[in-house]
Amino acid sequence: MLAGLNRFADIVDRVNTAIGHAVAWLVIAVVLLQFALVLARYWFGLGSIWLTEAVIYGHATVLMLAAAWTLKAGGHVRVDIFYADASPRTRATVDLAGAVLLLLPFALTLLWLSLPYVARSWAVLERSQEASGLPLVYALKTLIPAFAVLMALQGAAQAIRALRILAGPR
Repeated sequence: MLAGLNRFADIVDRVNTAIGHAVAWLVIAVVLLQFALVLARYWFGLGSIWLTEAVIYGHATVLMLAAAWTLKAGGHVRVDIFYADASPRTRATVDLAGAVLLLLPFALTLLWLSLPYVARSWAVLERSQEASGLPLVYALKTLIPAFAVLMALQGAAQAIRALRILAGPR
């Protein structure tokens, strides 16, 4: 059973890493687009609601879809008062407790609460409130449950890895 759980954790890690790497390329597009928007606005007096919203959508996509990859890489903010100098078993205990008591309940609650919200948006194919804005608000809102699922899966993978350490020899 432990081998199956380890395989599951490896698959989750690979999926989140692939998504993270793919979405990371979007950062370049967001930066270049924002730079172009600033130049157009201040040098030529031009603006575009559509392009401004595209920057917001791109930023939201990076943030929501790369969060689980960041968790996998250990890039999330944590209080390192005890963790930094702790033994591997203590770190595994903290990781397991954090995943089971904090991350998984949060991610599952977010998923449960966001699904009706996103479904309503898809039902009407929600558009931007701006006349020339992007007609994809429903797609943007879909990032919320996607974020919750990816974080829950990565939290489960983190818990499995912590259990493997705690079940191993001292």
